[in-house]
Amino acid sequence: MGIFDSIKKLFIPVEEEVQEFSTTVSQTYRDYATANQYFWSPDISTTITWNKQVKGWSDQKKIRFIQFLVPRIHAFASKNKNWNHEDRETHFYNTELAYIQLLFRHKLEMNDEEAIMVGQLFLHYRPSLWTNFTHWPVGLFLNQLERQRKEQVLSSSLKELLEEIKKTLSGLQDAYGQKERIKMIEKVDGMLFTPASEGAVRPAKFLGVDSFAGMANHSLQAMPPEQQQYWFKLLPLAQKATGAKPSAKYLSETKKIIQDLGTDSFKKTVHGWLQFLVELKETEHQNTYTYENGTAYNYTTTEFITAVNADAIKGLIWICSHFYDNSTIQILSALAERAYRKIPSKGPTAASVGNACLYALYKSKGLDGIGQLSRLKLRIKQASTQAQIDKYLQAAAMEQGVTVSEIEDMAVDDAGFQNGRRDFSFDEFKTSLEVTGVGKVEQRWYKPDGSLQKSVPAVVKDKHAVKFKKLKETAKQAEQTITAQRDRIDRMFREGRQMTWAGFEKYYLEHGLMSYLAKRLIWNFTITSKTESAIWMNEHWVSAKNEIVEIDKTAQISLWHPVQATIAEIKEWRDFFVFHELQQPLKQAFREVYLLTDAEINTRSYSNRMAAHLLRQHQFNSLAKARGWRYSLMGAFDNGIENDKASLLIPSAGIRAEYWIGEVNANNAMNDTGIWTYVTTDQVRFINTETSQTIDLIDVPALVFSEVMRDVDLFVGVASVGNDPTWADTGGLPPTYRDFWTSYSFGELSEIAKSRKEILTSLLPRLKIRDIAIIRDKFLVVKGKLRTYKIHIGSTNILMEPNDQYLCIVPDRSAKDHTSDVFLPFEGDNGLSIILSKAFLLAEDDKITDPTITSQINRK
Repeated sequence: MGIFDSIKKLFIPVEEEVQEFSTTVSQTYRDYATANQYFWSPDISTTITWNKQVKGWSDQKKIRFIQFLVPRIHAFASKNKNWNHEDRETHFYNTELAYIQLLFRHKLEMNDEEAIMVGQLFLHYRPSLWTNFTHWPVGLFLNQLERQRKEQVLSSSLKELLEEIKKTLSGLQDAYGQKERIKMIEKVDGMLFTPASEGAVRPAKFLGVDSFAGMANHSLQAMPPEQQQYWFKLLPLAQKATGAKPSAKYLSETKKIIQDLGTDSFKKTVHGWLQFLVELKETEHQNTYTYENGTAYNYTTTEFITAVNADAIKGLIWICSHFYDNSTIQILSALAERAYRKIPSKGPTAASVGNACLYALYKSKGLDGIGQLSRLKLRIKQASTQAQIDKYLQAAAMEQGVTVSEIEDMAVDDAGFQNGRRDFSFDEFKTSLEVTGVGKVEQRWYKPDGSLQKSVPAVVKDKHAVKFKKLKETAKQAEQTITAQRDRIDRMFREGRQMTWAGFEKYYLEHGLMSYLAKRLIWNFTITSKTESAIWMNEHWVSAKNEIVEIDKTAQISLWHPVQATIAEIKEWRDFFVFHELQQPLKQAFREVYLLTDAEINTRSYSNRMAAHLLRQHQFNSLAKARGWRYSLMGAFDNGIENDKASLLIPSAGIRAEYWIGEVNANNAMNDTGIWTYVTTDQVRFINTETSQTIDLIDVPALVFSEVMRDVDLFVGVASVGNDPTWADTGGLPPTYRDFWTSYSFGELSEIAKSRKEILTSLLPRLKIRDIAIIRDKFLVVKGKLRTYKIHIGSTNILMEPNDQYLCIVPDRSAKDHTSDVFLPFEGDNGLSIILSKAFLLAEDDKITDPTITSQINRK
């Protein structure tokens, strides 16, 4: 007879208790069933039987109750392969399971014999179809032991039990519950650890098996012993970071350890680990699952880091909320962006890590972290993450007593730039960083005599490697800031935001980076009912007529928008930029304007202007989120019931815009995860956010209407299948939809395409193809050596004269951008670049060697 059998006999409930325990289960079931309909995971802590009876039992009686329950649970699970959840016996089983969990969630004192008996019960009663070792509350059991045996010497019999538990946990291979098993093994190791000397700290390591753990554990092993002891204290605390936010106790305890370790030492190590994660790529694993009938199913899983290591990393990131240095802020921001990058069929790479980064950025002292949150809001597309960032920004604004827009202004880091430039010295060499475009910072080197140096001096790389690295990081930071702020300003159009001169001057005109954007935009200066528009040029504010404007610094300042201007004023500003060859960082003077049509006035509450289009859903989703809209991909599993709209909230106007979307269920046009490939478009509506009532279009502010319709036109113009030159050849969907491709590809121009046509009209006389190209109605017509080509200004698709034969050319993304050396009054238009690339190619059609193109051209 083994020790388990001997101990087991000591705790076998007597016959009277068996009856009592059976009655207790029945009574608990009746208590719970009286108040609840479902019995899958009953919360029996609310029942009278628990609160008036079982809760007050002695610990010894509770342990005998556990011994009564475990064999019954096991017996039921072993004989039932297909459970009926409406069956009374199943309800009893669920009640008994709930009791096992509940008893161990409350303080339950156990001596060694009792603990061994419970542990052996869990080990013994497990080899059934539905129960394995971790089916029992092993983790809760170990928690009780750890608390009760803290700083005690364990008996040999209890050690033997713990070793057996560890062996059993280590032998389980199924992926389900891996994180919990790893943590339980670590807990057992902690209880079995015997310090070699008084005060010795048990060695710690990252527990999961992944690329990060391999790297980080190696660095831990390489540390000097005097550093290791602090990490051995810190890491176990970080590994318990399972919540959404850190507790004050956790932050206090870890702060004390870091102070003893040394802040710089901690940062150096953690920055290296976090940078490794920023650069880490996912790994794919090929798996095979074999069914009972022998059929094999092959599938691929993608891994970044294990869940247990994600917890530990999260704990370390929380600690970084104590710091506000630029290096920490930058790496947290970069890791957040990396963590939210999506893995196909899985979602964000490591959302918990990203959430921790957002928290640390919000909590870090100063406004640099808030500035990064503002940038990430424009970079990260998940609606839930954007909502979380919004909450942090609102909380930070409230703490400062300003609006969210104002705190975003305050938080923009100038990276040491002045008027778009920053100078550095490296011994006798000098260099400058200068903003030359959105997302473009140019580096120039100067020799000791002041002349330009073509490349980085060798002495800089050799002697000043650290400083040179910081120089490159500064340039990258400036590029990211300029891009993010360009996008933020573009969003300001729809808000109609107004600023005081003091805020405008400090955070825009005199800001080292924002000044690059602000001085290239048209601003309205309003005093009472009088408004003047002007742009900064040659150290003066000037009007569209190129006249100096004296600005009253009591004026309210806002972005100029063409929807609020006359046609004459719009033309004046557009001529101004073309004449002076000034390039704006975003579309403003040439911004498309959308006014109410007669049809929209007649329909009153909705617009059909952008209805009945066929879009590529994934591209539409990306565009919508990039513009701040909320949309969820439609799949075959939901029939479009919950996510048949893309919506945009405009808080300043109290309006929510909706663009109605429908799935296209034809020829099983969906991807591997069941998401529809195509969607169709329907109405645009505007909703009052206070009343939830639809607003008549005539009552929607003109600026809001124009900006919303501009977004929707962008979605249609970019995501339409009509823009895909290969779609017609593949057949795509049934004939009905192919007809749409033809009508869109060569149909009437949208407002965006009309704006592009206006640019092309002014641009064409300055291009080398001017003698063989003309603009005719909806087309840029190019006369090649072999044939004449009509490039549609909207879709960029091509017809060949004389029979309007379709020519399919797939744009080469690596090809030269023919707009790079040509003045444009605003930065970049991908559609315009494609049109010009095709035009330059076809102008010399006799030199084309690509057989996929020549075969079409030569076909008569």
